[in-house]
Amino acid sequence: MAFFELRQYKIRRGKMKEWLKIFDEEIAPFQISKGMVVCGSFHGETDESIFVWIRRFNNEKERVRLYKAVYQDPHWVSEISPRVGKLIDREKIQVQRIVPNKKSTVQ
Repeated sequence: MAFFELRQYKIRRGKMKEWLKIFDEEIAPFQISKGMVVCGSFHGETDESIFVWIRRFNNEKERVRLYKAVYQDPHWVSEISPRVGKLIDREKIQVQRIVPNKKSTVQ
């Protein structure tokens, strides 16, 4: 059964504009190129420290495979990850695995 990851990040003070640029232009396209399904991304309307995004996985086996494909890729390790740590507080990352209700329009 498919499930989603609801990921919430705390963006460092004054870094939201830079984070949105790197996320939209590098992170999301890179992850999508590896097979990740990014369902949406959102930032706080009035709270500039809030960023939320959602990814979809068909099953746990796929999630494990895609995590390896993304997070063990040399480009991610050497180019993207070091910059991410300067923009988000990694210690405050929250990840919730969620499943859609039967009548949800998102499946």
